[in-house]
Amino acid sequence: MDKLKCLLATVFIALIAGLAFIYSGFYPIGADVPHNPLSYWALETLRERSIARAAAEIRVPADLNQAERLLAGGADYNDMCAGCHLQPGKQQSDFSLGLYPAPPNLTRAETDEEDATAEARIRFWTIKHGIKASGMPAWGPSHDDDRIWNMVAFLQRLPELSPEQYQILTARDESDTGQH
Repeated sequence: MDKLKCLLATVFIALIAGLAFIYSGFYPIGADVPHNPLSYWALETLRERSIARAAAEIRVPADLNQAERLLAGGADYNDMCAGCHLQPGKQQSDFSLGLYPAPPNLTRAETDEEDATAEARIRFWTIKHGIKASGMPAWGPSHDDDRIWNMVAFLQRLPELSPEQYQILTARDESDTGQH
């Protein structure tokens, strides 16, 4: 019984100390001050594991490599994503510099062919649901799944594109309202 009381007292003290820290305002919350390594590791691990779990059962469309998807997704990427995630030939933008954590530069290839299906699932889930407290919005409320898969299709090819190819593939037809 004494061990149980000691354990409960320790948990209670830790809870009170945690709440005192949260309410103290001492933690630097500004986006221009990086997290301490432990906080960064915890948040990064939580984000990566949560997204991987949530995306694991998503079915990737068989036609993801079709040219129509690439063309449809390119204009949306340019309009909605390039400001943070960049375009070929760009290393940074004013917007991407001010975000913490920094958004990934999606013009760089980061996965191999074996991970392509898992990466497609993760990208679909991330675009659809967004990521809390990261600047990544949830596009699901305003975009149907097919439109999101088109952006995923474009992202698969983005690292291969030259700046000129990017401009051609992301040009939006004047009559296109972006609603597919």
